[in-house]
Amino acid sequence: MIFTVAIDGPAAAGKGTISKAVATHFGFPHLDTGLLYRATGRRVLAGEEPVAAAQGLRPEDLDRDDLRTAEVAQAASRVAAVPEVRAALIAFQRAFARREGGAVLDGRDIGTVICPDAEVKLYVTASDEVRAARRYLELSAKGAATSPAEVLDDLRARDARDAGRDTAPMKPAPDALLLDTTNLSIEAAVEEAVRAVKQKLEQGRR
Repeated sequence: MIFTVAIDGPAAAGKGTISKAVATHFGFPHLDTGLLYRATGRRVLAGEEPVAAAQGLRPEDLDRDDLRTAEVAQAASRVAAVPEVRAALIAFQRAFARREGGAVLDGRDIGTVICPDAEVKLYVTASDEVRAARRYLELSAKGAATSPAEVLDDLRARDARDAGRDTAPMKPAPDALLLDTTNLSIEAAVEEAVRAVKQKLEQGRR
């Protein structure tokens, strides 16, 4: 069975948590495509050119424990705006998405560019303030020296860059289900996502 679940949205909206939960529920492999860009960004911070970094990406690059810092997030957003970088990573993502046995991918352009024919498309979002508060707690727990105001500014700058780039801008697919997690518990958000996937799976079996 080939069945793709594409989950997009801005940072700290909850798409990663929801994607992992959906993948676990249905037994589908999961790919956090943002890690591809974070790993590329990390290599750029180490001195490589963006395109060479993307083309030379190795599986072990995705296992680094320093890919969740604010510095890497900004570097990832910058390299993601380079068309040649995106082109270098598209084939990997598409092959993963259409593998036998189903797949869940989360990112910013999965439903619009990578997998426009995905069986299920979700766009997970939340208010800027709620997302910034979530990210601040996450960074603080890791000992990062930052403030709520700085996190909010970084988040908005990244959103503007991701939504405003010429190549594969971040936006909902026309047929995506909008899932606003501003006032939802993670359990409620996951339940809604699982319901949407289950409905499509059942339709496919009829």
